[in-house]
Amino acid sequence: MGIPVLIMGESGSGKSTSLRNFEPGEIGIFNVASKPLPFRKKLTSADAADYPMIVNTLNAHNLLRYAIDDSQYLLAFEFFSHADEKGYEKFTNMALNFYNLIRFIQFNTPPDCIVYFLHHVETSYDSAGNRRLKAKTIGKMLDEKLTVEGLFSIVLLCQSDSTGRHFFQTQSNGNSTAKSPMEMFPAEIDNDLKQVDSAIRDYYGLQK
Repeated sequence: MGIPVLIMGESGSGKSTSLRNFEPGEIGIFNVASKPLPFRKKLTSADAADYPMIVNTLNAHNLLRYAIDDSQYLLAFEFFSHADEKGYEKFTNMALNFYNLIRFIQFNTPPDCIVYFLHHVETSYDSAGNRRLKAKTIGKMLDEKLTVEGLFSIVLLCQSDSTGRHFFQTQSNGNSTAKSPMEMFPAEIDNDLKQVDSAIRDYYGLQK
């Protein structure tokens, strides 16, 4: 039973940059949007990644950790490829494909496999008008019938402060859906996914 982890943030908040301290061979990156990584180090990356590529690669069980960079584009690109189709069936299929990927990771990958979803956020408002950041989706099915963050035990939010420091928020302050298990992390941690990976493996006693 593998572990999906959601890393949320605005564009430019440091999601991809958080991969910088991994060494070649330590992590496999599914580069959905086919963008160059924002650092010099060369990490194993598969461009134009889609659902079949991701599932087939995970099935091989070759690495302990993977990252799906800009995972919201799995939804967005599928939406644009079916933009001329009428009706709501396409939204159902998009939601189902994304849901099935998360469940595949949970039930069909080894217990020491961690898959990071690097995902954009969007702003939502509750009935009182309070602003909240959540995972970006398409259509209402993932939001109203599922709630994407509910399938993840670990949801980290990329943030920055006025000094330019980038960090992960590990628990919600009421304005986001960030969360993590008790005593796994302090409230804020460095923007370093390799350190996050090590902490998760220590917490659950997983292979490093």
